[in-house]
Parts: sequence; structure tokens; C-alpha cells
Amino acid sequence: MNTPVIALVGRPNVGKSTLFNRLTRSRDALVADYAGLTRDRKYGRALLSGHPFLLIDTGGLTGGEAGIDAAMAEQSKAAIEEADAVVFMVDAASGVAASDQTVADMLRRTDKPVWLVANKIDGQNADVALADFYALGFGEPQAIAASHGRGVGALSDQLLEHFGLLDVDPVDANAERQNAPGIRIGVVGRPNVGKSTLVNRMLGEDRVVVFDLPGTTRDSIYIPYERHDETYTLIDTAGVRRRGRVSETVEKFSIVKTLQAIEDSHVVILVVDAQEGLVEQDMHLMGTVVDAGRALVVAVNKWDHLDPDVREKIRETLKRRLSFIPWAKIHYISALHGTGVGDLYGSIKEAYEAATTKFSTNVLTRILEDAVADHQPPLVRGRRIKLRYAHQGGMNPPRIIIHGNQTKDVPEAYRRYLENIYRRVLNITGSPVKIEFKSGENPFAGRKNKLTDRQIQRKRRLMKFVKQKK
Repeated sequence: MNTPVIALVGRPNVGKSTLFNRLTRSRDALVADYAGLTRDRKYGRALLSGHPFLLIDTGGLTGGEAGIDAAMAEQSKAAIEEADAVVFMVDAASGVAASDQTVADMLRRTDKPVWLVANKIDGQNADVALADFYALGFGEPQAIAASHGRGVGALSDQLLEHFGLLDVDPVDANAERQNAPGIRIGVVGRPNVGKSTLVNRMLGEDRVVVFDLPGTTRDSIYIPYERHDETYTLIDTAGVRRRGRVSETVEKFSIVKTLQAIEDSHVVILVVDAQEGLVEQDMHLMGTVVDAGRALVVAVNKWDHLDPDVREKIRETLKRRLSFIPWAKIHYISALHGTGVGDLYGSIKEAYEAATTKFSTNVLTRILEDAVADHQPPLVRGRRIKLRYAHQGGMNPPRIIIHGNQTKDVPEAYRRYLENIYRRVLNITGSPVKIEFKSGENPFAGRKNKLTDRQIQRKRRLMKFVKQKK
């Protein structure tokens, strides 16, 4: 099964963004702000009882859109088309509005399941507030207060039940995708940069053996294959929509499918068009991959037939603009002619091994001790930050948990210093490294006053005993 996609729709100011932030649990959740789409749609990752969902926060629909509002309405409709299910939000405090009826009419013409959710129910009589919303024709409204979280858990349970996940262990639910054989390689990029050509080239050269994987995703974007006796699974984001249904360039770039591919990948190949250069949309995609913690290989396509001066200029531009990911390998290829495509596999395997290798606590702690000995953490309020030991907290990406005192005060520069030390000593190439800090709890914290009272009582009893003896 694929990661379920839920679109949040409704008229303006009904609380869609508030619910979006509540379900993603953080404004720093995985969000893709692609150029030209920030006003219209925002994508985020939510975990409902451990099961991953993709949420789409849309602009408000009124039914009388013109100008830029009309474009926003089209984006909201596109989000509905992308989604597996729709959460239709209304305002319980203000009742049914004409624009609610307009949105309801539009949703009734779709074949998507719809949950009617009445927000801002706090402080109201639910039966009275919800009565008028039955007329919208979507059954019983789900009452919530998104800002406080009231009713959000019940809504989550309804979504889980619809997708058959309510009583399913998260590992079992994702077993099909997570058990896709070999190294999972996601191929992402802007439209027309050569993703499909690269996929075909990777599948077609060196007598690759392609085999079927039963029960693959509904869009058949998972392509298991073998190359030189090693198993891979390509996750292709190209061609997920029928050409007859593609009306705009933005729709050729299915953001939902790209996010799903990144989520499910061990290593992501980001395809860049050398003839167009590195554009902002490429940078947004790179940031999304890094935020997701996935290993990354950059493939600069259409490299053939470029003048040497142009090539050198492109190399300098990439070196400057990709300075925030110096660990990512860059390959200059021609997917059409196959030039340099085979070299991608070396970087893919290197990045995969770096992202999935297990490191012992002894090794990580020893590296930490050496790093601290060479360069101690700074003083905070007159006290030295103490970092005691480290262990691995996860893989893909490698997460290193460092324990000590006052770790909340560790400066960002010192965190980067430790990240670079671990990357160099452990030879981690092609994958980000996540450094997290935890402070050890003082077992005597909060007991100081109680201990003092006990001492005072004991002293008083002793003085009373002495007086009685006298």
C-alpha cells in the first residue's frame, strides 16, 4: 500500500492550517515549499498512531474566486485530485455559509471519501452547533477544536479505520514497501530533466534482470531489478499521471509522489538539467531530501555537447550553491547516451552503507571523548558543558545521541563540529548525520528541601532528647 494522502479543504479561516500543524505536530515537519506553490498548497508528514500519512493544506475556497484567488482554487482542486481522502472543514462557531455549500457541491462530484469536520467547537453546545451541517450531505460532522486538540484523536482513528490501519502494527502496515528488495533508490527532479530516461537507462543496461513484485503500489512506481548480482528497487516519480489528465506544468511534477518516493528511499538521486542550470526548485528539492534525512546523489544530466567553458561554469556554480551538503556526490551524466550512468551505482552503494551501518556505543563514545579532548565545549553561566557518552539512535540517516549535562545549551557551531568529526572518522559519505543531545536527570533533583526538612526534624529531636536528659 502507498502512504495515504489526505487533503484539508474548506473556506478561508476555518482552521485548516491549525489542524495541519496539529497533525504534523510541529511547524518544522517535513514541508515542501516549491516555487510558485507556497500560496496554494503545503505538504506535510503526519504520524497517526505510528502510521505515516501525507497531508495537503490548501487555500480557502469561496466559490467566487477571481485573479490569484482563482489560481488558488485550482490548486485546491488539484490537491483533491491527488488525495486519497478529503477532510472538509467548516466553522462550528459561525455555522453554514454559502461558500460551504459551494465546496460541498464540488466534493460531491468527486469519488473521494469525505470527512466533514466542524472546527472551533470549544465553548459550544455540540448538538446545537452541528445541527445545520447535516444539510451538507456528508453525514454526522466530527466535532473538533484543532487549536486545543479536542476531537483530533477521534478523527485520526476514523482515518486509520478507513485505511485499515486502526488495529494494525505500523511495521506490518508498511511491510510491503519497507520489504521492497535491495537498496531502494528514489529518482526525483523537476519536469523534463530526464528522470524517465535515467530510469530506463538504469533498467536497460548491463543485461539487468527485471522481475515483478506482487502487490506493488497502485501506480506501479516500485521497480525491483538486479544488476551484477545485486538487488535494487527503483522508485520512479516520473509518469505517475496520464498525459490526458495533465493540464499544467505544475501537475506534471507530482509533489505527493515525490514526497512518497523520498520517504520510502534509502538513497535519492536528484536529477538536475545541466542546460538549465541549478534553479530554485532544485534547491527546494534538495532541502526536502536533507530534511527527510535521506542519502543523496546528485546527477547533472544532459552533460553531453556542452562547451568546456560552460561545463566549468556549471561546476563552479554547483560547488558554491551546494556547500551546505558537501557530503553529497555529484555525477555529470547523459541519461540518453548512458555516459556516466554506471558510475552512479558506486556512490549509491557508498551512501547506502553510510546511512545503514550500525556503530557500537564504545566506538561512538571514544570518538566523542577524543573530540572533546581536542576542543572542549564552551562555558555556560560559568559551568563547562559536559558530554559523557554517545550511542546510535537510528539509521537512514545515522542518528547519534550524545548524553551529558547542560546539553540544551550546546551551540550550533559545536554540534556541527561534532558532526564533522563523526563523519570524518566513520567515513560517512553521501548521507546526512543527525546529532541529538540529551541531558541526564539528576536523581536528587527536587529532593533538596525534603532532605533539609528531615535533617531539621532529626536535629530538633536530638536537642529535645538532650534537654530531657539534663
